[in-house]
Amino acid sequence: MSLVTRWLAIIMIGCAGAAAPAQASEGSEASELEAGFAAYVEQIKQEALAAGYKEETLATAFENVTFYQRSVKADRNQPEFKLTLDTYLPRAVPEWKAKKAVEMYQQHRELLEKIGKEYGVQPRFIVALWGIETNFGAFTGGMDVISALTTMAYEGRREEFFKKELWHALTIVEEGHIPIEQMKGSWAGAMGQAQFMPSSFMAYAVDYDGDGRKDIWGSQGDVFASAANYLKSVGWRDDVTWGRQVQLPPGFDGAQASLTIKKPLAEWQALGVRSYDGTDLPKRDDIVASIVIPDDQEGRVFLAYSNYDALMRWNRSHYFVAAVGYLSDRIRFPRSE
Repeated sequence: MSLVTRWLAIIMIGCAGAAAPAQASEGSEASELEAGFAAYVEQIKQEALAAGYKEETLATAFENVTFYQRSVKADRNQPEFKLTLDTYLPRAVPEWKAKKAVEMYQQHRELLEKIGKEYGVQPRFIVALWGIETNFGAFTGGMDVISALTTMAYEGRREEFFKKELWHALTIVEEGHIPIEQMKGSWAGAMGQAQFMPSSFMAYAVDYDGDGRKDIWGSQGDVFASAANYLKSVGWRDDVTWGRQVQLPPGFDGAQASLTIKKPLAEWQALGVRSYDGTDLPKRDDIVASIVIPDDQEGRVFLAYSNYDALMRWNRSHYFVAAVGYLSDRIRFPRSE
């Protein structure tokens, strides 16, 4: 199906919510849209069959597949890009979430410390990721993953990417990790309490409880171990933190602010960079770091360690990393009442 055909269908679904002059017009638009998406689904099923997926898997996975207008709309209107870090952080980490993070850390402490030791990841970061991604498993997304991924592939802008994710999702179904009716996630197909895309699931998900399934939806051990395994696999260090907020000296060269520029802490110290409270940077010869300015030099500035880079692999957003880092710090240093 051509990109033009897909866009005509998408435009029509955008119009479907508006009042139509006649019932016949509404029915015609809906029929055309349904026909376009249905034809694409059949094309996908044939490609999947040729790739070796079982007919039974495809029949089950696509039985109730639906076009999600919400996925397309969300993809084009991600709110983070309209915020500053100072307005984003209070929304991402309100006080109640910081308190709950401490409570959840204590509730699952034995399991978290066991997994943290095995994978070399500080438990507070596992809890912080869990809290930022899904509010500690409370909001994992209620959208059918197969429908979301098929919709995004049909939309066409990133068809190759979403088709690959769809193939991985079909593999997850075929391997029996989750019943298809329970395979729920976000508008983009991110799944479970860890919000893994299917490709990340295939690469990093862990059957920690040993039941034969990698259940990032319902098994706490699988959720925590999968997150820890991801971080470990992308170079996490358990002997350093994520980074720290710092002050820049007057006249600091903004061109030096880049994750591609890494200097020992002593060099940043010599250039006039200081901790946020004005004290010297830590005296650690084994750490190189980058300066990160998410907004501008009037806003928050961070000294980003290697674990900052690892978190950027999880989600390539400075706002996301700052939220995870801030929440992990609140777990480490909880405020007294």
